Amino acid sequence: MPAIWDLPDFDSHEAVHVFDDRVTGLRAIIAVHSTHLGPAAGGTRFWHYGDSQAAITDALRLSRGMSYKNAMAGLSAGGGKAVILANPARTKKQDMLDAFARAVDSLGGKYITAQDVGMSEADMVSLSKVTPHVAGLPGQGGDPGPYTARGVFLGVQAAAKHVLGTDSMSGVHVAIQGVGSVGGGLARYLAEQGAKLTLADVDAQRAADLAAELGGTSVPADAIMTVDADIFSPCALGAILTQASVNALNVRAIAGGANNQLATGPEGRMLADRGILYAPDYVINAGGIINVLRHIENADDAEINSRIDAIPARLSAIWSESDSTSLTPAEVADNMAQKLIGRL
Repeated sequence: MPAIWDLPDFDSHEAVHVFDDRVTGLRAIIAVHSTHLGPAAGGTRFWHYGDSQAAITDALRLSRGMSYKNAMAGLSAGGGKAVILANPARTKKQDMLDAFARAVDSLGGKYITAQDVGMSEADMVSLSKVTPHVAGLPGQGGDPGPYTARGVFLGVQAAAKHVLGTDSMSGVHVAIQGVGSVGGGLARYLAEQGAKLTLADVDAQRAADLAAELGGTSVPADAIMTVDADIFSPCALGAILTQASVNALNVRAIAGGANNQLATGPEGRMLADRGILYAPDYVINAGGIINVLRHIENADDAEINSRIDAIPARLSAIWSESDSTSLTPAEVADNMAQKLIGRL
């Protein structure tokens, strides 16, 4: 395996911390991409990876994405991410969580953690008993999913306006991949506005139940990316936009809450060449991490929602620059973010 700094996704990370606690079985990575704007903020992912290389790559990509996301959201925070390597059964033990909390604490506030895939609000409370460097606790925003969902909904509206020329979501067909906290919340927002919904989830019953409740339809998880719709909204795991999947898309725009949607990067150009509008993921899905302002600046709900309300305008600015240049929306957003964190 190559050295960490030789990996394609290293991107000049400030630090990559690897923890191995033999007593509890904890194996974790905390990647700190940038602290240029403030402490590195980003959630902890509890996931079973095929190998340690995959875990490191995920941590690096997610950490860099958090730097860009936090910068573009106007937060006084840098970017970081943690992954805990779960066993195949995803067994989560209290002593392992305590060991991870000690790992976070050992960084002295340079990294602030929060909830992510595989981690619950209760887990965040548990971590906070060992380290103060935890955001998104009850009374401090809690589950970030609903805030992310609201921001994604506003971004989907902006995408519909850009490609369809409409301010109304009535009759606009949105295919949603993943109907958990974010995708499910998005579906409810869209249903209230009269959108036509096609839903899919790895838990087929969950998708079917929500579709029945909201008057939409459900399809198998492996069929959602070929649905003929106006907008495709990926709200599950990332790296789903590959050469093959981009070629199979039948939509006008992609606007969703999943992180790192472009599998390798060039897919952004492929989308542009096909005339498919792309909402850079770390811009549209920033609603959840905006909650970290409660921890860093003691911001209230009004300030949090004001920052989320700015997501559509930020996307529109990216698309306008893309339309007037040879750059894709992903390239425009990356350039903006890199300037903000002092990398350009």
